Amino acid sequence: MSRVFAVANQKGGVGKTTTAINLAASLAANDLKVLVVDSDPQGNATTGLGVVKEPTRPSIYHVLLGEAAAADAIVSTSFDGLDLISADKNLVGANLELIGLPDREFRLRERLAPIRDNYDFVMIDCPPALDLLTLNALVAADAVLVPIQCEFFALEGISELMDTIDRIRESLSHQLQIGGILLTMYDDRTNLTRQVAADLRQFFGDQVFRTSIPRSVRLAEAPSFGKSILAYDPRSRGAESYIQLAKELLDHEQIRKSAQSTR
Repeated sequence: MSRVFAVANQKGGVGKTTTAINLAASLAANDLKVLVVDSDPQGNATTGLGVVKEPTRPSIYHVLLGEAAAADAIVSTSFDGLDLISADKNLVGANLELIGLPDREFRLRERLAPIRDNYDFVMIDCPPALDLLTLNALVAADAVLVPIQCEFFALEGISELMDTIDRIRESLSHQLQIGGILLTMYDDRTNLTRQVAADLRQFFGDQVFRTSIPRSVRLAEAPSFGKSILAYDPRSRGAESYIQLAKELLDHEQIRKSAQSTR
């Protein structure tokens, strides 16, 4: 049984795509089969994984609107075990085109259902907005992973996302879990970073990953070469951090499965 994670935060520039790409690659490096679904019209996860945007190839836009099956939109990446459903600028129109469709919030979940169990993990890279694309991703997901930068407005932004998750649970009867809160662009030399991290850990407790992702030039460079950090510089601090994050996530999943089996 696969696990689907939405990598979400309505605030931009917090490391959503970086996390989706590099956590997926780190899981694939553990001999797991992983699919990244690029659900952001900017298509950064697509280019970051070295996949050229081709107008003739089905993308997540065509999948959402029922013009292509998810299986037909999957492309392999250069990283063994890691596949992608790409996004391009066409996805901008999906928010408007989905409005008039029945069960519009469930489109992505329905479209991924036939293929999700071909993978151990599915990572959905969400746009920086609480729109229909993000809503579809959250409804399709079993859990949400929240990258968050340690800055002044971090707590305000995450509270809005938590409100959205609560509304999804209540109005759509979907028991979306918090898969974890990830501290990104972490610089423990600054008082603000340490204070925000402490506040988040105090408020959310064990939901905050022990692993944090440091500020890293190598992490920032890797997408421009169409590579994950594991392929670009596997000995960098960024690569080590995402490898550690993958191990922590797998530990969480093992604990969750054990708890379910004892019920």
